[in-house]
Amino acid sequence: MVLVLVIGDMHIPYRKAALPQKFKKLLVPGKIQHILCTGNLCLRETHDYLKNIASDVHIVRGDFDSNTSYPEQKVVTVGQFKIGIIHGHQVVPWGDHDAIATIRRQLDVDVMISGHTHKLEAYEKEGKFYINPGSVTGAYSPLERDPVPAFILMDIQANSLVTYVYSLTNEEMEVKKIEFKKSVPDREE
Repeated sequence: MVLVLVIGDMHIPYRKAALPQKFKKLLVPGKIQHILCTGNLCLRETHDYLKNIASDVHIVRGDFDSNTSYPEQKVVTVGQFKIGIIHGHQVVPWGDHDAIATIRRQLDVDVMISGHTHKLEAYEKEGKFYINPGSVTGAYSPLERDPVPAFILMDIQANSLVTYVYSLTNEEMEVKKIEFKKSVPDREE
C-alpha cells in the first residue's frame, strides 16, 4: 500500500488563515509516502508543513506562488502509475475537461492532476483518471464562490488506484471512495 496525498490551492494567508483543524488531525507525519501538490502554497511555511508530513513532495507552481523554482508541470511515477501534475491556470478555458485531456495526452500519463478552479473533481475518461483536489482550505476563487475544503488521498496497489475524497461541509467530514484500475495490455503468446 502506497499512500499519496493530492492537495492544492491553499492560498495561506491571503485567502485563508490555515488548513481546517479537522484536516490537520488527519494529515500527520508517518502515514503518507508521497505528496502531489497543484501549487498556490503562497508561503514557505506551507511548503515546510507538507515536507513534515512526507519527505517525497512534488509541487508545481501556481499563479500565486512566488517560488519560481517550482516547475509549471511535472510527471512522477508511483508504482505502476505515471501521474501528471499542473496547476491549471495554463488551461484555457480554466477547468475545461477537453483541454486538460490534451495536456494529459502530451504528458502521456495514466492520471492527470490539475487545480486552479478550487472545484473538487475525480473522474475517469477514455481509460484515464483525472483529479482536481479542489482547495484544501476552501479558499475563495472567482470560478467557485463558495468552495468546499477538500483533499484527496490515493491508495496505490499494483494496477489499482483507490481514491478517497475528503471534504468538509458545515464542519462535517465526508469521505467518498472512487476506484480506478489501469488497463493492462494483453500479452501476445
